[in-house]
Amino acid sequence: MVQGNEQFYSEMPVNQKTLPDLFMQESLFRDVPANWHVVITDIRDSTAAVLGGMHETVNLIATGSIVTVLNIVFKAGITVPFFFGGDGATFIVPDTLLGQVVGALRQYRQNTKENFDLDLRVGSVPVHQIYQSGEQLRITKFRNSGIFATPVLLGNGLTFAEKLIKGEDAQIEELKALNEELDLSGMQCRWDKIAPPEETDEVVTLLVVATGGADQGTVFSKVMQEIEAIYGSLEKRQPITLSKLRMTTTFDKFGIELRAINGQVNPIRLLRMWFKSFMGYFYFKTETGRKYLRSMIEMSDTLVIDGKINTVMSGTEAQRLQLQHVLDLLEQKGSIFYGLYVSRESVMSCYVRNMDDGHIHFVDGGEGGYTKAAGLMKLKLQQSP
Repeated sequence: MVQGNEQFYSEMPVNQKTLPDLFMQESLFRDVPANWHVVITDIRDSTAAVLGGMHETVNLIATGSIVTVLNIVFKAGITVPFFFGGDGATFIVPDTLLGQVVGALRQYRQNTKENFDLDLRVGSVPVHQIYQSGEQLRITKFRNSGIFATPVLLGNGLTFAEKLIKGEDAQIEELKALNEELDLSGMQCRWDKIAPPEETDEVVTLLVVATGGADQGTVFSKVMQEIEAIYGSLEKRQPITLSKLRMTTTFDKFGIELRAINGQVNPIRLLRMWFKSFMGYFYFKTETGRKYLRSMIEMSDTLVIDGKINTVMSGTEAQRLQLQHVLDLLEQKGSIFYGLYVSRESVMSCYVRNMDDGHIHFVDGGEGGYTKAAGLMKLKLQQSP
C-alpha cells in the first residue's frame, strides 16, 4: 500500500466469528501497510517496581501512554490498533502521525521519570524493516462484545520490534520530545482492587506464545477452544462484575493519577477528585450510572492478541488446574510456551473520553499479573534449546 493509507485500520471490517474460527481463516487477516510504524512503550525493570509494591502505578503509567496516543489519533480522525501489556503498550501508527506520537511519548517518558523515578522506554520500528527481517504482521478486527472491537494480530513482527527496541538504546535516544503540553485528558484510576465474581475464587493472568515451528493460527485456535471449554465464554470468565466494583476514596491513589497527568498534586484538584468519587457512589446507583457500569464491563480489555495470547480471567482453582494440564501437554509437544500468574483480585485503569461510547478499561491481574506471567514465560524461553 502507498502513502495516504491512514484509514487502513479504521476501514477494516469487524469480524463477529468466534476467536477459534477466526484464527483458522487466514483470508480475514491483512498485512499491515509497510509504511506504518510499530511504536512501543515499556517500563525498564518493571519486575522490580512490581515487587516493590508499585504494580498499580506501573499499570497507570502504561495506560497513560495509551491515552497520550489515543488523544492524538482521535483529533486526527484516525483509528489505530493498540495493545495493553501491563507495564507498557504497543501501537501501530501511520507514517504521517509517527513524529507527533513518538514526540509526545518521549515527553510523557520525561514526566514519568521526574514524577515516579521510573524509566519508560520509547522506541519505534518501521513495518517495512519487520518485513525485510522475514517476520509477519497480519491483522484483523474482532468484536468480543456488542460495542467493543479489538485488533487481532498474527505473526511475530511485534516481538521482533520489541527485541530491536530493547536492544538499541542509541536508537531510542535519537527520538525527541515535543516540549508541548501533554494531553492526558480522560485518564482515570478511580477503581479499587476488584475481587473475582461470586462462585469464583481467583484471577488468572495468562500469556501464551506459539513456538517457531508451530502454525500460530492453529495453535491459538486450539488454546482458545480449551479456554472456552474450561472457563466458558468471555462474558463468563470476565473478572469485572458490578457487585464487586468499588470506587477508591484514598488520596494516595488520586495523588498518583494527578502526578501522572499534571506532574504535581494540586490540593484543589485533589479535593475535586475526591468529591467526584464521593458523588460517584450516588451516581452509579442511578439507571444512567448503572448503564455506564454495564458498558464499562463490556469494554474492559481482558483479552489482547498481539502475536501472543494475553488474557485476564476469573475462575476456580479446579478450572485453572484443568487448563494448566492442557497447556503443559501443549508445551511438552513443543507447540507453545506459557506464563501464568494467580491472584485474588484484578486492577483496572481507564480512558474515558466520554461517558457514552468513548471509554475503554484496561485490566491486569492483581500484584502485576501480566509482568509476573511474562517473567515466568521469559524463563522458559531462555531455558529452551
